[in-house]
Amino acid sequence: MSQFLSKKSMHPLSPIINASELLELCKKEELILVDAGSGSEAKNNFLKNHLEGAVYIDLNNDLSNIKDNASIGGRHPLPTPEQFSETLSQLGLSKTSHVIIYDMNWGANAAARFWWMLKSIGHDLVQVLNGGQQAAEQIGFPMSSNREELPKSHYKVTEWVLPVAEMDEVELASNSEEYTIVDVRGENRYQGIEEPIDLIAGHIPNAINIPYSENLDENGKFKSPIELLKNYNELFKTYNAHNTIIHCGSGVTACHTILAMDYAGMMTPKLYVGSWSEWSRNNKAMVTIES
Repeated sequence: MSQFLSKKSMHPLSPIINASELLELCKKEELILVDAGSGSEAKNNFLKNHLEGAVYIDLNNDLSNIKDNASIGGRHPLPTPEQFSETLSQLGLSKTSHVIIYDMNWGANAAARFWWMLKSIGHDLVQVLNGGQQAAEQIGFPMSSNREELPKSHYKVTEWVLPVAEMDEVELASNSEEYTIVDVRGENRYQGIEEPIDLIAGHIPNAINIPYSENLDENGKFKSPIELLKNYNELFKTYNAHNTIIHCGSGVTACHTILAMDYAGMMTPKLYVGSWSEWSRNNKAMVTIES
């Protein structure tokens, strides 16, 4: 278990913050609250009602560099460092900003993606709100419909530093006992029973299925670090972050599991950004019901 916990001393700030902690923290210091959503409905919901002082960021427009052909990088490729630099500058972030990210719903998927991206440029002062907006509303956090705008900044981003796996490495891993590939989609998608988004239902050969929903309790909040660590200890038996690849449909919910693993004190595994949406469009070996 010690190998899992070795990184906590390096990053004492918890990646998860509870609503009660956020409410107290807002009384003491300046924070940047970010509502992370996806699509016009999420943006409209933000404009109607959001945590007071929050700014909005969109998964498709700000946290991805979507291309016409999803076979190149999947449905949500990362933006270039230059594009992300412009996004952060427009938001008004600086390298010393304490950023709290939340989703409208309990899943925290877009929030986790933004968390991963900030961590991957070396921004350590970032946390995700446990339970999202609903949890904050329930304890009386001030709400607003005002459109917030922070002063523009200049946030230079040069590279992604957290480990990622490209499709060639995933293909190698799918044929090697030295790697562990984790598919965090729901069981039905993994098994090939249904595929509501991508073209083919199934999974990457030798990938194991650990649905990201298992990171959450019955109230839609992250399980405790102790419980998460216990669960992952049992699932992995042995864990080598360098040879562990996490993926989903398009590199978004995979970040949710990486966030949970970080919360549990585990070393950061590799993210396969292209995920199933890229893999299934490139004539790679697949496990499907037909196969």
